Amino acid sequence: MTRASTAPKIVLGALLLLALTVVILYLVPSNDYLLLPDKAHPVAPLVTVQGGRNPHDGGGIYFVDVFERRASVFERLFPWVHTGASLVPASLIVPPGVSDQAVREADIRAMTLSQRIAAAVALRRLGYRVVARPGGVVVAELESTSRANGKVRLGDVIVRVDGAPTGTVAQLRNAMAKIRPGQTVTLTLRRGGKRLTVRVETMADPADARRAIIGFAPEQAAQITLPIKVRIDVGNVGGPSAGLAFALEVMEKLGRDVDHGYRVAATGQIELNGGVAAIGGIKQKTYGVRAAHADVFLVPVAGDNAKDAQHYADGLRIIPVKTFAQALHALATLPRKH
Repeated sequence: MTRASTAPKIVLGALLLLALTVVILYLVPSNDYLLLPDKAHPVAPLVTVQGGRNPHDGGGIYFVDVFERRASVFERLFPWVHTGASLVPASLIVPPGVSDQAVREADIRAMTLSQRIAAAVALRRLGYRVVARPGGVVVAELESTSRANGKVRLGDVIVRVDGAPTGTVAQLRNAMAKIRPGQTVTLTLRRGGKRLTVRVETMADPADARRAIIGFAPEQAAQITLPIKVRIDVGNVGGPSAGLAFALEVMEKLGRDVDHGYRVAATGQIELNGGVAAIGGIKQKTYGVRAAHADVFLVPVAGDNAKDAQHYADGLRIIPVKTFAQALHALATLPRKH
């Protein structure tokens, strides 16, 4: 056998070995998660309002979510193979000691609450009488460095800090303002039908070393009574970030021309007072809005969301918003669409 005849076999063998290696790396999971864009979806088919209607003006409200899944070893090494993807540590998605199922259930609870808050905010804006009673602060996410891990769980509702009532997020912040970083606080919380008390050492806020935090993302718990029936069905999508889009669509259904003929994408956690709070995955969401060919994208000012979205906009018009009222005003002052 000549050297010339063995060379192709060596090359072929090397290529097969490389292909096998790539396949194996693709099948083996890593310890990181991959955030992937999902094309923005129209909200209209998902929202039903008693006495409402579907306008047909060529526009529409869109919400956008993010695909989260564990990355393979190959994707961890080469995340850029997916357009718009980001690689994040697993601890940011599933905190230590918390199961994937618990995180999923917390996301679904957050989505359900965001839907009712969105309906309440929209109906109040239209003059309806809405009854909303704050019911404490929900633990939406736990930071991996929080000393509360193992004591506090996702979905717990904190009702007191050192005996001080925390019916709202603002009350929680006021209670924590009296605490120094490193001090231990007593948390009274609801978990299912039980009432529990735990002690947790606080930590310093990375953004302000003088401020004590527990190390979790707070969301408002509330008992909301709506004057008319509003149903929002997004299937298995979780999280609170579509609240702003839901609120806009409820107003559309009840005859308010919110989109003014534009294809309006919106993201942001809506609060009972109409504030629009920061959300995660803004890079992927901006890519998803671009894929849907929306005209404008309403994005929270909070958390530098709007600033970050602008970085990935590639010509998409980003409208920064702080409140629901501001979002409505921004849309109302858009030039007439031809």
